[in-house]
Amino acid sequence: MVDDDFRVARIHAARVARVDGFECVGEVYSAASAREAIARLSPDLLLLDVHLPDEDGLSLLRSLQAAGTEVDCIIITAARDLATVRSAMSSGAVYYLVKPFSFEQLRTQLEAYHRWRQELDSAPSASQAVVDSLYNTRSAAVRAAAPAPRLQPTMQKVLDAVRTAGGPVGAAEIADTLGVSRPTAQRYLGALERKGLVVLDLSYGTTGRPLNSYTIA
Repeated sequence: MVDDDFRVARIHAARVARVDGFECVGEVYSAASAREAIARLSPDLLLLDVHLPDEDGLSLLRSLQAAGTEVDCIIITAARDLATVRSAMSSGAVYYLVKPFSFEQLRTQLEAYHRWRQELDSAPSASQAVVDSLYNTRSAAVRAAAPAPRLQPTMQKVLDAVRTAGGPVGAAEIADTLGVSRPTAQRYLGALERKGLVVLDLSYGTTGRPLNSYTIA
């Protein structure tokens, strides 16, 4: 964990410790301290701030790569300008989190990184299928971290009701829960399914007619 503010570093280190499979092996507050700690601890992943007191974090990342240091990096910064984002991407950062970010956003990226590393370490060779899988793993994490779209109030209530159900649920049950008509519930469920926010599951009852049920995507 590399951040110029020791309080922020401590908060993020505690968050990392809450994610299964991860341990924060060190907290440092400057680029010089980061170099020493990386050489000593050989971490798999850096959570790296851009604004450090003695050197730009992206400059640190590029110099580590130039030296052949095998360490991955997620940038964590308040910098919102696209020039910094592009520089982070070209410098090899696997992701870029804009402060302040939630624990869920951090956990999503850490878990995706863990899956990505497992695939990378277990792949026998870099076939096109393997390469596609590795890129898709990272892309899935980016999609998961994207902010949820703003929905019309009733549509949001329907989505929340599907989520609360915890399993496949039909329009009739949603209608009863929310006190709306079944056609209204079905209309909103269809709209949510087209938006990719719920998944439609077709099952067949005793009459042979399909029964629509929905789960959270």
